Amino acid sequence: MIAIEDLHKRYKTEHGPGKWVLQGITLTIPAKVNVGLIGANGAGKSTLLRIIGGVDHPNKGRVERHCRLSWPMGQGGLEPTLTGRQNAKFVCRVHGHEADLAERLAFIQSFSELAESFDEPVSTYSSGMRSRLQFALSLAFDFDIYISDEVTAAGDAAFRKKAVAAFKAMTHRAGLIMVAHDEGTLKQFCQAGIFLYQGKAQWFDAVDEALKAYKDTM
Repeated sequence: MIAIEDLHKRYKTEHGPGKWVLQGITLTIPAKVNVGLIGANGAGKSTLLRIIGGVDHPNKGRVERHCRLSWPMGQGGLEPTLTGRQNAKFVCRVHGHEADLAERLAFIQSFSELAESFDEPVSTYSSGMRSRLQFALSLAFDFDIYISDEVTAAGDAAFRKKAVAAFKAMTHRAGLIMVAHDEGTLKQFCQAGIFLYQGKAQWFDAVDEALKAYKDTM
């Protein structure tokens, strides 16, 4: 379970504090529920996802994570001067997997389809290659909830198909919090929805209802 209490977020601009991206959000996200974050561009979907994942921090409020939570797949967290293998080794060791390190590295290299690029610096990767590496890194560990920002759009058609299959397998053992601009993807993977609008958030038990609320504002 993830508890979000009175969450506020805004960013500094060259003219001072910007407008509130998120304002007074209070939500509880249950375990083993697949949730889609829905809203227009700039509504704060990726911002909320980063805060949930601990990559970003609110100006006010708090997030309590009563679960094992993945980092946001499809976003930052890789050290560009290190190779894909070196990044993977670091993450494996942080999670206490020294004993089966070789096995996990083999999985990450295979699933990401990076081949010899696995031993090249991440700074040389395309955005799709980075996303594939992050996705494979997340799948290499067992989390209670996985968080994803447009990962199913990464890579070529064959990799997207593999990503979709991995997400489907995930739903039987863990929850998922997802940002995706494609309505079909949200309907395919998500049961519930969080609709973000003008800094506020509304929970819907059915993702179709959240999508309808979004369309009603267009």
